[in-house]
Amino acid sequence: MLKGSIVALITPFDNGDLSEIGYIKLINYHLENGTNGVVPGGTTGESPTLSHNEHKKIIEIAVKECSGKIPVIAGTGSNSTDEAVELSKFAEKAGSDALLVVTPYYNKPTQEGLYQHYKKINDNVGIPIIIYNIPSRSVIDMSVNTMSKLFELKNIVGVKDATGDLSRVDQQLKAMGKDFIQLTGNDDNSLEFNKRGGVGSISVTANIAAKYCSNFQIACANNINKAVELDKILQPVHNAMFIESNPSPVKYAASLLGMCNPSVRLPLVEVKGETKKKISEALKVAKLL
Repeated sequence: MLKGSIVALITPFDNGDLSEIGYIKLINYHLENGTNGVVPGGTTGESPTLSHNEHKKIIEIAVKECSGKIPVIAGTGSNSTDEAVELSKFAEKAGSDALLVVTPYYNKPTQEGLYQHYKKINDNVGIPIIIYNIPSRSVIDMSVNTMSKLFELKNIVGVKDATGDLSRVDQQLKAMGKDFIQLTGNDDNSLEFNKRGGVGSISVTANIAAKYCSNFQIACANNINKAVELDKILQPVHNAMFIESNPSPVKYAASLLGMCNPSVRLPLVEVKGETKKKISEALKVAKLL
């Protein structure tokens, strides 16, 4: 089952180019610190500015490095259905365990358009698909009814819910039951999300606090008091990761921890001085720095 602390992997760059060595280093950090799954090529991985070859390369690296130890959930979404299908088929052939497919951004499809988009991807692959519903970035919001219809298809298994609306957890649980995997895309609401029926997070913060995030997810299932304690420690870090557009803050945090350099690709830019100070303070409070 896809659950627990799943990291939305950042993509390290070296002089503007993909750093394959850096990417392998990041993945091994997660293998050593209890992360339950990795997502190469998601929004946090700067997928909009990766070339198709780079996108495929990071999926291949993740599959090779994880080597069946933890699931690889390849980010294969696009606002072109045919492009999403092609990348999804590649990810399956490369050995990915599942796919994370974002709702098509910019096009603003209707609910029927959303259904047909995911159905076409579903019909062309044979591995699980997680819907990524993030209205703040894609403008559209998939309805619970549309999601319920998609869950009837053979490969649609769950959602990364980044609506920020906790009532959606209840609605989705009522409509689709416990077999529908609900993962939050908002680190800051993970505790309440899990209380309501969620089973984990696809996390930004896990990039730089893998052990904390892993222990938090374990505690959510086994020791709620411990989960509350860890959540209090993590909240300042969660908040700091979104002072400016993701993934610029988490890449700067990773640079402070010696994990990679802070560079991002335009139109993103590195965080400003005031933000750097706040990120540093948050890491110190959590004793990460």
